Amino acid sequence: MTSTFQSIHNHHMDGVFATVMELSPQYPAMVADPDLLADVACVALNNLPPRYIRHAIDLSFYMTEKEREKSEIAIQTAVKNAFDFVQARMARRARA
Repeated sequence: MTSTFQSIHNHHMDGVFATVMELSPQYPAMVADPDLLADVACVALNNLPPRYIRHAIDLSFYMTEKEREKSEIAIQTAVKNAFDFVQARMARRARA
């Protein structure tokens, strides 16, 4: 893969990863398993609209303060819902 393509990433990734780490202490059963935290991040990202960029400044430059705020709220909501989803799946597996 050339460096041109390696620079492409989803704008929400950094925010989701940071929010997963920020909220993870509230879910102690998941903190012990990094794979579960990765699952939470994947679920959250799959529930957000994709915003692919090459450089963070590309999107940040064009977003208004209101759009940035809306994006942050969407990330918080998606991550909280993802934690709940993964936690429910863990509970279901434990009962099986």
